[in-house]
Amino acid sequence: MKLHSALTCAGITALAAIATGCGKSQPQQQTPPPPEVGVVAAKAQSVPLTEDLTGRLTATRSADVRARVPGVLQKRVYTEGSDVKQGQVLFEIDPAPLRATLNAQQANLASAQATYTNNRVAAERARSVASKGLLSKADLDNAAAAERTAAAAVKQAQANVEAAKINLGYTSVTAPIAGRAGQQQVTEGALVGQGEATLLTTVEQIDPIYVNFTQAVGQLDSLRAAAAAGSVDLADQAKAKVELLLPDGTPYSDPGTLDFSDQAVDAATGAVSLRGIVPNPQHRLLPGQFVNVRLTLGDLKHAWLISQRAVQRDTQGAFVMVVGADGKVEQKRIKADRLRGDSWIVTDGLADGDQIIVSGLQKAKPGQPAKATPWQPEPAKAAAPAQATAAH
Repeated sequence: MKLHSALTCAGITALAAIATGCGKSQPQQQTPPPPEVGVVAAKAQSVPLTEDLTGRLTATRSADVRARVPGVLQKRVYTEGSDVKQGQVLFEIDPAPLRATLNAQQANLASAQATYTNNRVAAERARSVASKGLLSKADLDNAAAAERTAAAAVKQAQANVEAAKINLGYTSVTAPIAGRAGQQQVTEGALVGQGEATLLTTVEQIDPIYVNFTQAVGQLDSLRAAAAAGSVDLADQAKAKVELLLPDGTPYSDPGTLDFSDQAVDAATGAVSLRGIVPNPQHRLLPGQFVNVRLTLGDLKHAWLISQRAVQRDTQGAFVMVVGADGKVEQKRIKADRLRGDSWIVTDGLADGDQIIVSGLQKAKPGQPAKATPWQPEPAKAAAPAQATAAH
């Protein structure tokens, strides 16, 4: 009887436990929190309108230095590749033959002057005698004609002397302009100026210096249309800023201005030729050098600067993800066709105040909620510490 009572109590206890377990409700599944994304607020501003182009440098002035008289080249006076002043002597040609020519012309002048003096005295005597009726009219005319002929011969001899002096002066070959003198083209001892003006060297003025480049005519048309619509302020030609990037990628310190814009389109390239003028006081820029040109044509009146990290592209074009007022992610198509530094210049598709997602894009899904937090650019990585010196 005691055993049966014990089994009965155990069974009742087990049934009570089962009944109690069935009566408990199952735990509900928890909803994961929305992903956290870093956002920046869109704010329109005036943005400089720039074009990145490729250009080539040329000297603002270039002059060939030539031998203008025949002779033997005696000496090069300047240092090749150095800066020279206008009028500075660069070469010397043997002056002896031309000095002898000058002496001969001076002797001819002295002879012509003596002849003129004699003929003038004879003409004055003839006029005196003729006034007394003692000389025929024909003899008087002959004396006057001889005087005039002698006077003309003097003028001719004076011109010959002047020409001989000029030619003698050409034996000292000078720089026609100030600039940098190039390599010597003819060595000493060579005969120059025979039949043609022999090229001796070239002087180029490279401060300031020209940069020549081209721009597609379609881009110019788009800019003019945007200016007509009022969305772009174009700068005057003389105020359009020209900045250079050297081949090693470093920016050149002194900006220049747009100096020339061609009025015709090159039929072969469909582009318009442009030219900028850039200061070059240290002569760091050299003619013939290729450079990258950043041309600032004016200002976009209403545009947004958006980090490249936020802009995505697909087959339909560029877009960004934004967190809407309802806390959900939304995709917005934008117009972004220009870069400025590490940001895209966006001209359409955004509104001021849009919360643009910059970080956490891989977690953001259109139509799904997201927690927006202000995005901060990552700080520059600190330089790696120097390795400790090994112990001896």
